[in-house]
Amino acid sequence: MKVSNDKKAYIDLLLLADEQENMIDKYLEHGEMFVLYENGVKAECVVTKEGNGIYELKNIAFMPDCQRKGYGKKLIDFLFSHYTDCNEMLVGTGDVL
Repeated sequence: MKVSNDKKAYIDLLLLADEQENMIDKYLEHGEMFVLYENGVKAECVVTKEGNGIYELKNIAFMPDCQRKGYGKKLIDFLFSHYTDCNEMLVGTGDVL
C-alpha cells in the first residue's frame, strides 16, 4: 500500500536500512513510500522520481523475521508494475565505496 500521510510512523523500519534519520527525512519528504502489509508490516521502501522514466530506490527494509522469504521480490515486482513509465531504477541504498 502507498503511504501518503504520516510517513514518519514507519521510521523505525527505515532506520534498519539507513541509520541517519536526517537523511531519511530528506528523501521521505519528496519520495513515495510503500509498505508491504500481509498480516502486519513485512517491508517498506521509499522511491523518488529522478527524471523522465528514471526512479531511485532510496530505502528498502524488511522486518528481521521476514528476510529471505520472497518479500523483496514481491515489493520490487510491485514497484515495476506501479511505475509503468520506468526505464531505469537506480538503487541508492547501502554504502558507496
